This record gives sequence, C-alpha cells and structure tokens, in this order.
Amino acid sequence: MKNKYLLHGKLTAKSGHQKELADILTQASQLVSTAKGCTLYAVSHDQEDENAVYVTEIWDSKDDHDHSLKVEGVRELIMKAMPILDGPPTKGQELEILGGVGI
Repeated sequence: MKNKYLLHGKLTAKSGHQKELADILTQASQLVSTAKGCTLYAVSHDQEDENAVYVTEIWDSKDDHDHSLKVEGVRELIMKAMPILDGPPTKGQELEILGGVGI
C-alpha cells in the first residue's frame, strides 16, 4: 500500500463553544475536500468531553496536507476558530497507516 499521511488532532473549545468550533471545522472539511490528495477529513467529538473536537485527516502525502492550508477560505476559518479555542491548538498525531478498508 502506498504510504499516506494521517493526522489526528484534538482541539479544545472554550466552554460553550464546542458546537461553533465543530461547525467551523466542518466548513473547513468542505473546502479541503476538493484539494489534491484529500482522502478523508472527519470532524468528531467525544460525548464525555463537552469542549473537545477531533479532526482526523488522511492525505496522499504530507505535502498535499500542507498545500490544503492554502485553499481559498481556509485561513479565514482558522482565524474565526482561534478566539474560541481554549489555548493554542496542540500538534496533531502523525500516524502511519498499516492497512484497512477504503484507504
């Protein structure tokens, strides 16, 4: 299997802003879904953590991921999300895909 780039991260919203953060990230998913190399961009949450939003991304390469940040509108959404984050975003986990279905 060709190596793909998987990034999994947790963003923590300020209290009461989880849905707003999830909505912003879902909008971002729509923008990057047409970017070169995007296989998956999933936004999720843990029902046990009312402030956390998770993003799992699979790309053909790290370069494709990096270029997605230049898609029109993405920077604006990042700027919209920053004030509602509870602290700076932490670096996501870069994971190696070993196998699976649909990748």
